[in-house]
Amino acid sequence: MADCVVTRAAALVDDYLLVWVLISVAVGLLVPSIVVLTPLSTPILAIMIGAVSLTLSPDQFRQLRGRALLVILVVQTGMPLLAFAIARALGLSPALTAGFVVLGAVTPELVTPTMTELSGGDTALSTVVLVVVGLGTLVFVPGVVTLFLGESVTVDSVLIVEQLLLAVVVPMTLAVGARYRWPDRIGQYDDVYPSVSGLMVILIIGIVAAANASLVRDGGSVLVLVAAGAVALNCSGYVTGWLVSWNFTRDERIAATLSIGMRDFAVAAALLVGAGFPTVATLPAVIFGIVEMTTSAGLAKWFSRPK
Repeated sequence: MADCVVTRAAALVDDYLLVWVLISVAVGLLVPSIVVLTPLSTPILAIMIGAVSLTLSPDQFRQLRGRALLVILVVQTGMPLLAFAIARALGLSPALTAGFVVLGAVTPELVTPTMTELSGGDTALSTVVLVVVGLGTLVFVPGVVTLFLGESVTVDSVLIVEQLLLAVVVPMTLAVGARYRWPDRIGQYDDVYPSVSGLMVILIIGIVAAANASLVRDGGSVLVLVAAGAVALNCSGYVTGWLVSWNFTRDERIAATLSIGMRDFAVAAALLVGAGFPTVATLPAVIFGIVEMTTSAGLAKWFSRPK
């Protein structure tokens, strides 16, 4: 009975994730007082990363082509540059530019493997990309912030590293280790872990929306520019992923497209908050989250259509 309830609850989260995200954003904007939950961002993020990492079995690290993985990882390193160029072209402030740069530098969205599965793509490949990029962000995020922003936004890089360790690297390492040590025990709940991760996404985006409530309400032309930048970054990532994987199998191309186009807005927002960036810097993450949830759902339907 209990398992049935959990399964139904998990399906409710998975099947209507976009709806829940939109509701969460609306609640955050209408009830900005929930910003008091901001200190919980790091543990929520750690649960989100840890839950999705529990799905990773050792076989997933062996059943993929190294060349496909390498191409995707190389292109991933160019996403912060693309994000920076878009922000500068739109004439955004240093804080908003920082938000876009961090958004470009973080991992693919945690639901990317799920969207890849729904699209009929190579789920193992998108999952391994998520893990490798997640570990790489420990050095990559502080590096690109310094490279592209310099002294325009004063942030302690030590805080960024601390957030990455606590919220990404440690939970991911522990989860993969647990999966390796107790594969059968951990594996019996594989259908639930993505739902737990999705629930954490819903919580994070609500908190971030609350922190940005006044900015969104009074954003005016700035909000329009940020939305335009979010659409440009998201769609450019999809196009880039599809083009650079022209000689991959169809399954690999789908994984590449989604892995490069989808950015983890919840991770970006939590890192920005935890590392001491101005609150306005999380606005690109909030808007991007809404954009990518919508576009990825559309792509999943397009890729999975009858041939």
